[in-house]
Amino acid sequence: MSWAESDVPDQTGRIALVTGANGGLGLENSRALAARGAVVIMGARNREKAFRAKAAILDARPDAKLEVGELDLASLSSVRGFSRSVMDHHDRIDILINNAGVMALPERRTADGYEMQLGTNHLGHYVLTSLLLPLLVATPGSRVVSVTSTARHFGRPVDPANPHLEGNYDNWRAYGQSKLANLHFALGLEQRFRSAGAPTQSLVAHPGLTYTDLQANTAREGGGGLWEQMAGRFGMTPARGALAQLRAATDPGASGGQLYAPRWVNTGAPVRRPLVGRSRDTRSIESLFAVSEAETGVALDVAAAMAESRG
Repeated sequence: MSWAESDVPDQTGRIALVTGANGGLGLENSRALAARGAVVIMGARNREKAFRAKAAILDARPDAKLEVGELDLASLSSVRGFSRSVMDHHDRIDILINNAGVMALPERRTADGYEMQLGTNHLGHYVLTSLLLPLLVATPGSRVVSVTSTARHFGRPVDPANPHLEGNYDNWRAYGQSKLANLHFALGLEQRFRSAGAPTQSLVAHPGLTYTDLQANTAREGGGGLWEQMAGRFGMTPARGALAQLRAATDPGASGGQLYAPRWVNTGAPVRRPLVGRSRDTRSIESLFAVSEAETGVALDVAAAMAESRG
């Protein structure tokens, strides 16, 4: 049975936070959740684009409840400032969709010196999620959705001795590493939620081949003109590509640790897909969390967040 946007349950009274909300999948996530009644916090690096995205949603849904926050995942200072603002203004988060990302860029570094793709796609979201844990675990039924890609299949687990691929950089290798890290983060986070008895679940989604500005930006950066052509010719629209994330975030039948993806690998309605092989490699998952804490100085401590939320 196909799952469509009309299957998103009523979200009235719930708060959703979407990263990379100014365009593509993030914009579609924000639009769909707001249309079902959620208050949507739109985290985006470019405030001007984010406010244009907000205006576009309001044009179609004047009753939409939207907030815009400046969030640059390539800067931990920005992540901390954004997190403080969310914590100051809200007492719950029902849905966190860690959607923002970059793909196959030439080698460069974040503001904190991390390889850009690992820093943006994984480490920025790792810190964001860690800092927002008190709100997440204070909200019964809350969910964190991480976004992976079929590129995870050619990625390798993060090497603690060289997480930023210094002297061995390849733009697609780095992207694959970051997308496998997204998957391992989601599964490790779910393990931590269950161990602590938290009321929060962690799921993972991949949008398949979807034509958004992500591909266009990769082509502009010299990383994949052929990929952009394929996405433009054969890819799904952002609205269809966003369905896997929306199902993972809202389907009452979904559970922590599950992956939602297009039925036919890169296209089709969102369905639950199996996770096998190195996707579930415990040592790689634990190593990722150790590297993430060492690199950022932030410990993801679910038990401590639960104690803080009770206090």
